Amino acid sequence: MPTFRRTSEEELFRAWLFTVDRFHLEDPDGTPFDRFVIRHPGAVTIVPVHDDGRVTLVRQYRAAVDAMVLEIPAGTRDVDGEPPEETARRELAEEAGLEAETMEVLIGTWNTPGVSDQHTTLFLARGLSPCPTRPTGVEEGFMTIETIHLDDVDRLVADGTLRDETTVLGLYMARHRLAHERGE
Repeated sequence: MPTFRRTSEEELFRAWLFTVDRFHLEDPDGTPFDRFVIRHPGAVTIVPVHDDGRVTLVRQYRAAVDAMVLEIPAGTRDVDGEPPEETARRELAEEAGLEAETMEVLIGTWNTPGVSDQHTTLFLARGLSPCPTRPTGVEEGFMTIETIHLDDVDRLVADGTLRDETTVLGLYMARHRLAHERGE
């Protein structure tokens, strides 16, 4: 495998949640080049599956796409030292008003490795029970809670209802895991 080498990096911009860095690199032939990288603390997403196959989703405003997006509960790993499962449990309660008996990792993924180092851990939450929601931030104050059935995922993806990539991946991964457990 060819070896690329990072020779240095510099921070160009710092925001509350991320930084933009310039990486100075060398290709395998020693030719220098630069890349701009968004540094992100990481995130979690949660697929909360009820015993009857329904999944709780949230619809919230996402400024980057100027739309109300239907998605699985999610959150940034913005508390120093907080383990991913703890972040997932906190976000599930804050956004969906749910607690889970079990929280299992489905997959860890890089969201957009061409421009960002963001890593998202997707969880499957089961044994759900209600708890008070604790919305934080402007968008969450206007968020709605909705449910879909896992059997409807293909249709909801095909018709454009579900467009968030971690939501689509999480729903398909959860459906696959549950079918496997049933021996399907």
